Amino acid sequence: MRQIRNYALIILLSVALTLSSLRVFSPWIIPPSVAEVSAPTAQLVETARVPDTPHNFVAAAVDRVGPAVVRVDTERTVATRSQDPFFDDPFFRGFFGDDAFPRLPQEFRQQGQGSGFIVDNSGLLLTNAHVVSGADKVTITLRDGRTFDGEVKGTDEPSDLAVVKIRGDNLPVAPEGDSSQLQVGDWAIAVGNPLGLDNTVTLGIISTLNRSSSQVGIPDKRLDFVQTDAAINPGNSGGPLVNDQGEVIGINTAIRADAEGIGFAIPINKAKEIQAFLAEGKRVPHPFIGIQMTNLTVDQAKDINSDPNSLLTVPETDGVLIVQMVPDSPAAKGGLRRGDVIVKIDGDAVTTAEQLQKTVEGSKIGQGLKFEVIRDNQTQTVTVRPAELQDAAQ
Repeated sequence: MRQIRNYALIILLSVALTLSSLRVFSPWIIPPSVAEVSAPTAQLVETARVPDTPHNFVAAAVDRVGPAVVRVDTERTVATRSQDPFFDDPFFRGFFGDDAFPRLPQEFRQQGQGSGFIVDNSGLLLTNAHVVSGADKVTITLRDGRTFDGEVKGTDEPSDLAVVKIRGDNLPVAPEGDSSQLQVGDWAIAVGNPLGLDNTVTLGIISTLNRSSSQVGIPDKRLDFVQTDAAINPGNSGGPLVNDQGEVIGINTAIRADAEGIGFAIPINKAKEIQAFLAEGKRVPHPFIGIQMTNLTVDQAKDINSDPNSLLTVPETDGVLIVQMVPDSPAAKGGLRRGDVIVKIDGDAVTTAEQLQKTVEGSKIGQGLKFEVIRDNQTQTVTVRPAELQDAAQ
């Protein structure tokens, strides 16, 4: 019996020691209680909480520029033919009676719509020339619901820009950015009233810079566009293209009906150059020389010359080929000819039509430019004095 009691004591002592060990090392093998972790868990949750952000950068940018974006409604009188000439013939009407075929109205009122934005608190706003050109009445509507009669101060067709004046108090002004700082891939936000749908915002990026008007398909313009994939539709015309800071970097222009996913905008820096002229009712000077031209490379020249049906033989060199001449133009008066290849202007090499156009656009009206051309495989130099483009158009 004594041995049994000794064994029992030994077992009880072992159990006691085991329980004591478990108590000591319980933090590693027993799940902690809720009370023990409530404070640090709450602290972790508080640290991981996402801060409240009521707006993303697009909403913040639109909040900054949006109040200054306006809708531009226009009305213009458009003349129309009164009736088919056969039915307007005096003999025909005399035979059947003058009232037998009533004449249609001689004119009708055409309505249009676009966008714009206010550039200073005096009430000047920018839009596209094609939005307001020829308009008899212009009505400007702000986002806050106020409406004003707009006075067209000036339009410039080659740059497709116009300045309109409204008179009001506490007018919002759109902040303007610097389009020379743009890079491909920057955010681009288009704001306007496409298809009559007010206060519409679309988002994209800057797809490319310095897209020439000839590449876009409008060679009669004098512009290098900002290209974007932000949706620009009719009614967006004249509205701002905005960066991620809410600053205007361009003026939206809907110019390609067949374009999908491609939009174009006039750089704001170009608009700043022209704005002062238009606000004062002055014409914007646009030098021109009066040629139709195309790029020419040595390989292209060889192909032309080897074609038995070619209408002319051209010098086999890189340059700008004159395809047609405007009669009595500065180029014609200066001695340039169809088939000449322009290789230099004032000593600087010229290899593309876009480069030549920029050189002429940056020149002064009436000041001579020295053109070095290849004609009949000989180098000649002629002096051309650019004239005012709008004078030639009249």
